[in-house]
Amino acid sequence: MSETAPTSSPLGEILARLSSLHPNTIDLSLERMQRLMAQLGHPERRLPPTIHVAGTNGKGSTIAYLRAILEAAGLGVHVYTSPHLVRMNESIRLGGMLISDDDLRDAFAHVEAINAGAPITLFEAETAVAFHIFASHPADVLLLEVGLGGRLDATNVIEAPIASVITPIAIDHTDFLGDTIAKIATEKAGIIKRRAPVIIAEQLPDVAAVLEAEARKHHAPTHSAGQEWHISVERGRLVYQDDRGLMDLAAPRLFGRHQFGNAGLAIATRRAIPQFRFDPSVYERGVAGAEWPARMQRLTSGKLLALAPDESELWLDGGHNAEGGRVIAEALGDLEERVPRPLVVIVGMMANKDASGFLTNFAGLTRHIIAVPIPDRVGAMPVQTLVDAGRALGMRVETADSAGAALQSLRRLAYEVPPRVLICGSLYLAGHVLAENGTLPA
Repeated sequence: MSETAPTSSPLGEILARLSSLHPNTIDLSLERMQRLMAQLGHPERRLPPTIHVAGTNGKGSTIAYLRAILEAAGLGVHVYTSPHLVRMNESIRLGGMLISDDDLRDAFAHVEAINAGAPITLFEAETAVAFHIFASHPADVLLLEVGLGGRLDATNVIEAPIASVITPIAIDHTDFLGDTIAKIATEKAGIIKRRAPVIIAEQLPDVAAVLEAEARKHHAPTHSAGQEWHISVERGRLVYQDDRGLMDLAAPRLFGRHQFGNAGLAIATRRAIPQFRFDPSVYERGVAGAEWPARMQRLTSGKLLALAPDESELWLDGGHNAEGGRVIAEALGDLEERVPRPLVVIVGMMANKDASGFLTNFAGLTRHIIAVPIPDRVGAMPVQTLVDAGRALGMRVETADSAGAALQSLRRLAYEVPPRVLICGSLYLAGHVLAENGTLPA
């Protein structure tokens, strides 16, 4: 879900007005979107061939690999993702370029005028803007990320995607999606459409059962990890295999063992869509070239790095649930095996997240946690909640007013080896960090 732009800008003023049209930031329903789509002349029916992506973790990374693979084949690719990190422009990518400020403002002004003050959430308005823009700009394919859930998500007004993709599903957003993994899987499975292939990442058994049942109901062929396609890691390379053969590929550019699974899901998606046929070398270039900020991203320059102890490593990840914490901790463990360094975790979270479930993953890696607020964000977790969660796990928890202040505080400590610092817990925090560091996603 998206943050509003500064109200001092023309776009910010439009977003502020739209934000006032619904009492809730999130209200899962298709009725308002269906009404607005009709008023706009049904742009959702005039989109480029669309790949719809749902799941709990790995949606953005999987889309990044898909985009890189398709663009390496010379295809024109539109992309819609959320939330943005620094600028709303990041959410709408037209043929490889972020939408311009002027085009984004004009599209929002058009949608606002057509909506005419009717109830709408900001995310629904943003999705309507994206569909309006995509419908008027030809492309070979649209990569469309679900905002929250699937069944009642604003993006699910599309009727006939060429494929539905389900990334790993875990417990998250229980206040909107249900309090069991099966209920959450049912909501995510809502993007499955009649006869459109469904490409499924490795899942828990209860989740796989829900997804497969929904696919059968819609006569949608399934392509599931561990069944129709397989990946393995051999000598640090990605090995992908399905019924058409085996490919030995370079390691994913994005760091972490979980990225092999995300890259494999992207490859399986491309191979499940009959209209896309191209040279296998495209997969190598795509997997090795994909970029996606705030996913185990190492910051090698910028204002924040200058605040940390000399020769420190500074990493950024937007992971914010227990499973996200697990894969981050796994990646940190791999780093520790290669180059041992003391680890410091700077964390800020939203109040509706499980702080204990997230921090538990780091208990065996560090005792040093610095809790920080998420600036200017309604619904951010109080710092004291993070303090209490960390101390209950036996961690040493300090507080700081910001990520920058936390980094500066480390200079007073005497490290024999410069530390490895991870800033994590929220994509909203990650966005503030990138902005403060001067590292704008492109």
